[in-house]
Amino acid sequence: MQPDQRLAALGIAIPEIVLPRPGVDLKKWAVIACDQFTQDQGYWETVQNTVGAAPSALKVILPEIYLEAGGRAERIRRIHQTMDSYLAEGILTLPRRGCIYLERSTPYHPLRRGVVVAVDLEQYDWKPEAQRLIRATEGTVPERLPPRMAIRRGAPLEIPHVILLIDDEADSLLPGLGERAKKGLPVYNTPLLMDSGVIAGWFLDQEADWAYLADALEGLVQNTVRYGTGGDTAFLYAVGDGNHSLAAAKAVWEEYKAAHTGTPGLMDHPSRWAMVEVENLYDPGINFEPIHRLLFGPDLTGVLDALAPLPGFSSRPIGSGEELSRLVGDPGVPQTRLGLIAGAAFILIETEAPGLATESLQPLLDALVKSPPHKGVRYSIDYIHGETGVFQGNPEHPAVGILLPPIKKSGLFKTVARSGPLPRKSFSIGEAHEKRFYLDCRKLF
Repeated sequence: MQPDQRLAALGIAIPEIVLPRPGVDLKKWAVIACDQFTQDQGYWETVQNTVGAAPSALKVILPEIYLEAGGRAERIRRIHQTMDSYLAEGILTLPRRGCIYLERSTPYHPLRRGVVVAVDLEQYDWKPEAQRLIRATEGTVPERLPPRMAIRRGAPLEIPHVILLIDDEADSLLPGLGERAKKGLPVYNTPLLMDSGVIAGWFLDQEADWAYLADALEGLVQNTVRYGTGGDTAFLYAVGDGNHSLAAAKAVWEEYKAAHTGTPGLMDHPSRWAMVEVENLYDPGINFEPIHRLLFGPDLTGVLDALAPLPGFSSRPIGSGEELSRLVGDPGVPQTRLGLIAGAAFILIETEAPGLATESLQPLLDALVKSPPHKGVRYSIDYIHGETGVFQGNPEHPAVGILLPPIKKSGLFKTVARSGPLPRKSFSIGEAHEKRFYLDCRKLF
């Protein structure tokens, strides 16, 4: 069997990748995932000022900080128009079929490995009961899909920030691909904006390389027996980042498929696949970080009242943010610890709730947000990557921050295989500056 056929059985297709042409400033081209720095307009304004008139992925994405701004339809029209112009004006290269092996450094880790491939959306479903090769690790909020679907629907280009994880405890697949790829020169090597590290990529366009990838993934499929699954319910890829973007890609494909039933070649349409980066859960360059919360509307007393139903709930004031951070992050305590931050007030919460903190916390927060407006104020919630953002809050809109404890990555696949997705926004791969940057592209519609 050819490598292509073997990979197809593993949910993988070899994409035809387009990249910025030589001469394009890659540091200005590559920008961070759209769902980062959602409370830091200064970050995005600095990126905009740095990019200026240069070709940039910034001009073909919609940073979520602007999602609620007016003129969304016009923004999306301009995104599609810019994609067309980048293709027509030679800003992007001709398609080249292959995978790209990646090495990324960040301010926190010297090396993180990955490989860019396309995955079959027929092998993915975000619904909690789904038993597919590709599975969501966190709950998906259907209400968050329409803006992403609007951007993808009819888009000339796909430019991804989705990361899928594999459970390669021996950490052999990606280092092996690296040995093969680095026999040649990189196709790109660039520092990233806002002191976010460096990324380099090498093409893997030989069938022998694809066969190596197939060999390794077939071995990992055999290992799914340790999750208590197997056969038709094999579980090979867990969505690590970009869960809602992948869900939107699935929705657009299902929409397109339904509208074109019976069309010759339908199942070969590019929208059936989504381009992603595959990384190893056990890569030394990957840390699991909690995603903290900011609650807008309720005061500190209101948040304490909302969290009081947590099993074994107790709370006490702490003298400083540094001490609160240390106590919440202490791995040697049997309780689950949370921190509340409201201006200069710091509260430590302890609870005996089992499992991840978000399993018991998120339903209480959802109930609070859905409660009737208090004194004309409707409550809302934002999700924050990195402790700095939760301590800083939002100067324009006072909020109560909720600091979550660290998360262990061991057992992720087993938990998802047995119990389904975790509550939404339960974890993040690394700090905000470590998120995937848009760089590689693929023709879509």
